[in-house]
Amino acid sequence: MDIFAPLLQYLISGLTNGAIYALIALGFGIIYNATTIINFAQGEMVMLGAMAAISFYQLYPSLPLAFGAGMGVVTVVGLVFERLALRPVRDPSPITLIIITVGGAVFIKGVAMLVWGKDAYPLPPFTGNVPIHLGTATVLPQNLWVMGLTAVLVLALEAFFRFTLAGKAMRAVAYNNRAARLMGISAGRMVQLSFGLAAALGAGAGILIAPLTLGVYDMGLMLGLKGFSAAIIGGLGSLLGGVLGGLVLGVAESLATGFISSGYRDAVAFLLLLLVLFLRPQGLLGGGK
Repeated sequence: MDIFAPLLQYLISGLTNGAIYALIALGFGIIYNATTIINFAQGEMVMLGAMAAISFYQLYPSLPLAFGAGMGVVTVVGLVFERLALRPVRDPSPITLIIITVGGAVFIKGVAMLVWGKDAYPLPPFTGNVPIHLGTATVLPQNLWVMGLTAVLVLALEAFFRFTLAGKAMRAVAYNNRAARLMGISAGRMVQLSFGLAAALGAGAGILIAPLTLGVYDMGLMLGLKGFSAAIIGGLGSLLGGVLGGLVLGVAESLATGFISSGYRDAVAFLLLLLVLFLRPQGLLGGGK
């Protein structure tokens, strides 16, 4: 049997996971650009997006409504998290804020366990579950939705930063906080907006992957760590770097799972992270803002 026959299947699986990692990595990068901190609660936003969408779908079985409502609720959670947990800190040093985000992640995870319990909940695929055959590979429609909607969200994010006043203001704060303040831009509002935007991206990732993996209260931890690894691999703070890092990580995981062993799946992310930190600390595409 040709060992390369299933290669296309592994690549499609890797690109699907990589698209999810890319969305999470972009959330890390957006907050880092605005605050120079790492928001370790980002993975819990992914979990909240999946669980909120599942709950809305159970109340009213409409996938578009569940998708929009799930992202909306988690966006509000991100805004409130910044306002209540981070902004009141009297000594806003990066290490202090990072520790607070870790505590916030634990708190959100605990609340989710109380609300939804430890059971896993399904979310129906967006357009059925009939597989599509592409050569030697079999693709589920949800895989295409994941990759397609990720591309749409990335393009929308790029358009937001390039063509809207709020996006340009966020870029100004990222480049030079003091100069942005002198120009009348409220850095505090831009930081809060960055948390809301990152939460929305995380929620989108959670909703997209829920039909493939189920939604459970502790799904955010590993996804958050993979997204963080993707952000570092591609270049923390770089939009294109976050996308590249996510895709590279997803494909590497899938190839390692297929050709070596599924036991090495999670180790691949951290091995790549260490290699990048040793050989190119700024990431594959640098850390440009």
